[in-house]
Amino acid sequence: MNNPLVVLSEERWIRAARQGDVDAFNRLVEAYQDIAFAVALRTTGHPDDAADATQEAFLDAFRSISRFRGGSFRAWLVRIVVNACYDLHRSARRRPALSLDGLLEASDAEPWTDGSSPDPEGVALTHETRAAIERALAALPDEQRLAIELVDVQGFSYEESAEALGCAVGTIRSRLARGRARVRDVLSMEGNL
Repeated sequence: MNNPLVVLSEERWIRAARQGDVDAFNRLVEAYQDIAFAVALRTTGHPDDAADATQEAFLDAFRSISRFRGGSFRAWLVRIVVNACYDLHRSARRRPALSLDGLLEASDAEPWTDGSSPDPEGVALTHETRAAIERALAALPDEQRLAIELVDVQGFSYEESAEALGCAVGTIRSRLARGRARVRDVLSMEGNL
């Protein structure tokens, strides 16, 4: 958020939200919902879980906005999102459930198909490449995967990422270096580089 007008608006919205202005907080939600969801999706790996964690994170942020001490609101919010994802993961381990995909596989039902896809070969290659990257990222430890998500995908600075993940900037740099190297190695071994 380098745009001075956006920064001034954000500061105004934060001040108003601290005083209980729900509309001001909703503007913050609108500004950061895509980033929050993307981080949650990268953390959980499942869109429904990511949506649940994002919603819970915004509720937690609204309840605790009075404790926001300044600095990067985006980093503060992402820290709450990551914590909500970890909480969701812990509660899911306590009560496992069968997914809709699992139910379809168990019933031998045909999945819904989309007959309007253009250029199936090109789409398949794009999906294969994207799937290879997703597999490589999924194989990373959480800390490395989140560092890559924040810096490389969401465009956070190293400082914002460090604040969001509660660690030093040097730690972010090393997590990025190790994570990027592992992704490169996996993609190279699979022949996707």
